[in-house]
Amino acid sequence: MDAPTGPAELEDRWLLPYREMQVIHVRVSYQLTLLLDSGAHVDIGAEAMLSRGPLSAPGAPMDRLVPARQEVAPALALFGATVLSSVAFKSGALRLVFDTGAHLNVKPDHRYEAWSAHGPGALLLVCRPGGDLAVRR
Repeated sequence: MDAPTGPAELEDRWLLPYREMQVIHVRVSYQLTLLLDSGAHVDIGAEAMLSRGPLSAPGAPMDRLVPARQEVAPALALFGATVLSSVAFKSGALRLVFDTGAHLNVKPDHRYEAWSAHGPGALLLVCRPGGDLAVRR
């Protein structure tokens, strides 16, 4: 695995440095946490959608994840998956794409922090209530 280079800022999104990182632990509490092999982790506190197959395919299987109620069983299949793409949109949405064909999408929540991404190093991105992103590098 190459050393992470940090996030890359584009006009409407941040490209997160999680490419080629493997999910080595899936933790469930009041949120869903994906721990990556670099020590980085992604915490999901809002409802999310987990789909499989081509994202634009009609009828692609989708599972609704509700971390606050521990309704996240489909996300256990992400254990061992490798991240192919990780994008934080400046609208507050998060999209992770995995080598298994899974797509994890989190939209911002108007009341709560929908998700946060920690590491590697001092990197921290937080989707604040309403979708505003806080970024620390």
